[in-house]
Amino acid sequence: MNKQLAFRGGRKTALIPVIIFLFFCVLYFIVFKAFEMYALAMGGFVALLAGALFVKKGSADAYWESVYAGAKEAIPIAVLLFIIGMFSQLIKTANISGGFVWIASYVEMNGGMFTAFTFLTVCIIATATGSSIGTIFTCFPLFYPAGVLLGSDPVFLAGAIVSGAIFGDNLAPISDTTIISSGTQTYMNRTGPVDVAGCVTSRFQYSAVAGIISFFLFWLLGGNDATAPSATAQFTSIVDPTSLVMLVPVAFMLVISVKTRDIYKAITVGLITGTLVGLGFDLISPSAIINVANGVPGGFLTDGVSAMMGTVTLILSVYGIMGVLNGAGVIFTVTDRILESRLGRTVAGAEVAMMLGITLTTLLFGGVTSASMATFGKVQNELGKRVGLHPYRRANLLDGFANALPVTVPFLSVFVFLGSLLTQGYDFVEPLRLTDISKGMIYSFVLFFTLLISIIMGWGRQYEGPSGEPVKRMPVEDLTSI
Repeated sequence: MNKQLAFRGGRKTALIPVIIFLFFCVLYFIVFKAFEMYALAMGGFVALLAGALFVKKGSADAYWESVYAGAKEAIPIAVLLFIIGMFSQLIKTANISGGFVWIASYVEMNGGMFTAFTFLTVCIIATATGSSIGTIFTCFPLFYPAGVLLGSDPVFLAGAIVSGAIFGDNLAPISDTTIISSGTQTYMNRTGPVDVAGCVTSRFQYSAVAGIISFFLFWLLGGNDATAPSATAQFTSIVDPTSLVMLVPVAFMLVISVKTRDIYKAITVGLITGTLVGLGFDLISPSAIINVANGVPGGFLTDGVSAMMGTVTLILSVYGIMGVLNGAGVIFTVTDRILESRLGRTVAGAEVAMMLGITLTTLLFGGVTSASMATFGKVQNELGKRVGLHPYRRANLLDGFANALPVTVPFLSVFVFLGSLLTQGYDFVEPLRLTDISKGMIYSFVLFFTLLISIIMGWGRQYEGPSGEPVKRMPVEDLTSI
């Protein structure tokens, strides 16, 4: 930018938009318990308008240029989110979760086995749809009442559903948080953000270890010795095993994404095969693809774009705020201070700083991981570059720690609020408290310790090579950076 961005009161005043945005996060998620992304986006744009009032005379143009520069960086993420929204909506329309409930009922699972099966199933569904919140709303009505009647412990059953949704949010190549975590991390030796598929491939080791441990813990702790075999027939009558064929386009999408590292090609193949399979097995009708009723457009293509609109506007507003912080030099100042501290003396120390930074940011944002990653991702990007870490590693720590401890805090997490809310309305079981949901979110706790061990032991740590490739040892020319 040609003009200097300066605030009355110095660089600290540039934080005013952040503070106002955090106020709206608390207001909507904690006070009103309204979980809408477009409401937070409104808060972000109001924060930008308020921040403009504090710039020095002659800096107004520089302020909005900074906002535009920040928002411009969000465009690739926004485009990708709209595209994956269509595939996600297709999977939801085909009701794939009903097939998994049929399996559990057919083999007469109960107790801890059903709880563990629920966790595994929700992991698959969340990975297929890429939507943690959507998965929670979809899976609770099916798995929670069925599991309680089949002898599962309500606390760990609810925790298994929320944990499975978080697993998918952390790993799915079409998840908004996966896209944001990779989109915020850029190479040092080549242009552009890191590829999504490479991030997913490299983070699978952490997710798999945490997921396997969590599966057995849910199996061990998830039963309450109260079984109700008669519930089997009840739930078999309302689910459809045919929907399991939708795993075929999901598998195509995942394989192509990992092999080609081209998420656009993977989504295209997933949409085409998913539509053909859905139509062939009568899981969707032609009108489910695109339709107009009473002048209102519908269908999974339209609904998929619509479902992502709130998240995209939120990201644009947050990136605009980050553009202001970047234009005022705040991000570089924060990065410098971290590197000048004791934590900045080693690569492991810098990774601990990343862990603390994204954890605190996610707590402040009420567990809204997409917003927290978009916010702290800029700092993590600069911090990781200074110590030579490959952007895969940076993105994985960013996404992993955001989905770990901060999403389990009872009064500060949207996931905990939703889990408690969706256990209400059943006559045969008492609604769960916020602390109950938190206690049952085993995966997030295990993921935190898995990633912490990876920092301490250096497991999975990679550096960026001369051409941007991941290498296990830091290039000699970069050793002076720490």
